Amino acid sequence: MNVVIGIDIGGTKTKIGLVDEKGKCHIKTFFRTREFPDLDDYLDKIKSVSDELVENLDKKVTILGCGIGAPNASSKKGTIENASNLVWKGSVPILEKLKERMNIPMRIMNDASAAALGEMLFGGGKKMTDFIVITLGTGFGAGIVANGQLIDGYDGFAGELGHVDMTIGDGRLTGLGVRGGLEAYVSATGLKRTIMYMLSKYLVVSKFRGISYNDLHGEDITKAAEEGDIIAQRAFDYTAKMMAQALANFTAFTQPEAFILMGGLTNSGKWIMEPLESYFNEYLLEVYKGKVKLLESSMDGKTAAICGAAALIWENEKS
Repeated sequence: MNVVIGIDIGGTKTKIGLVDEKGKCHIKTFFRTREFPDLDDYLDKIKSVSDELVENLDKKVTILGCGIGAPNASSKKGTIENASNLVWKGSVPILEKLKERMNIPMRIMNDASAAALGEMLFGGGKKMTDFIVITLGTGFGAGIVANGQLIDGYDGFAGELGHVDMTIGDGRLTGLGVRGGLEAYVSATGLKRTIMYMLSKYLVVSKFRGISYNDLHGEDITKAAEEGDIIAQRAFDYTAKMMAQALANFTAFTQPEAFILMGGLTNSGKWIMEPLESYFNEYLLEVYKGKVKLLESSMDGKTAAICGAAALIWENEKS
């Protein structure tokens, strides 16, 4: 069986799996990214973990290559550039150094763009030529497909929509220092910050008045909303409204058939999706109304990022 190694590099976890041509991840694992502040040690870990996956799979496989999705990754240079949530700073020549350890075809790309490629090959974007994937995790990422082509950009950094200023210079800072940037509001981290904002704005009773910021978790906010906590419900509404304004603006760039949403924040279900749908239809220009869908990813959330990374290699194999 032919498989591709898919690697999703995150600030907290690095996820690795073996993915076949249909986008099925046969085996996967992860390790803590921050436990390897030395880049060489980190890449040695990737090599050893990849070897272990091959050995532990219950069938013989041929490795066709390795695809990597990472924040601030340049597909053109093979580097990770100034990623705010990774331990290695500056320009990191990760592809060059990993090739010294793994002599196989290898590609790297911004994680959200890799996710869009995964949707094109394996997910809800199979029959679409124009769509935008939105990743809602610790940050806000976007992968853009127009006219059937992934928009990668001159230097491989297209789609950094999470750092678009939504407040005209007066607002929260993103990880890259953009004041008022979208991901400071629309992300798992942004939702936590909004809870704190709502606690200061309203005097209503809330379970979160006795919880510190570092002890806040997204699933707790969802549960509180379900239990009728006004602060939680207003935080979701605020987040959805901000995202709807952004998606309505992005629609004017490429007129996508759909936005495909994935990541931890989408697990909040109706609390984010219902107000998002309502506000989005309100903010769209008249010419776009009724033409743009808001979809949740049909890919397995636990392996979507791994499969997206693997799609970087499978794209070439299938062409």
